[in-house]
Amino acid sequence: MEDAAIVELYWDRNEDALKETDVKYGRYCRSVAWNILHDREDTKECVNDTYLQTWNSIPPNRPENLRTYLGRICRNAALTLYEKIHALKRGGQQTASCLDELAEIVGRDSDVQENLDAGYLTDAINRFLRDTEKEVRMIFVRRYWYMSSVREIAHDLGISESKVKMTLFRTREKLKEYLREEGFAV
Repeated sequence: MEDAAIVELYWDRNEDALKETDVKYGRYCRSVAWNILHDREDTKECVNDTYLQTWNSIPPNRPENLRTYLGRICRNAALTLYEKIHALKRGGQQTASCLDELAEIVGRDSDVQENLDAGYLTDAINRFLRDTEKEVRMIFVRRYWYMSSVREIAHDLGISESKVKMTLFRTREKLKEYLREEGFAV
């Protein structure tokens, strides 16, 4: 089913919208949540929360790109659940590593998500990424948006883990300099 038809089901308050959303985007949402939470039950809870939030937000919202809309809701729900679960400890897990790497640029600990959600910072990062090479952009987005591991990125792109690590390091350094030039305190 096309996205516009699914969104129309939401507007009509037809519960088939949830079923069609799960058929078309369930695997995508589970992947987004899993990459952050790494727990089957937490992932399931997060995807269910995503569907509930989507149901409650359409209407009044009418997303043009349903996949992106769902991805953002799911990612935010997963990060919120992650913060709740790991409030007292920040182990060596994948999500903590990603947030720590970004904290070097945009702030510390819980401020990272808050800063990323701030529209002006997001816009600056998007402008920066638009001017980077496609492979660099893919590596950066896979790591910091989808929270993929270095190993997964290297495998999927057919490059070495050391190349992924070096690319991420150099990109973070360039982003830090770019944000300074844009007037952000980093």
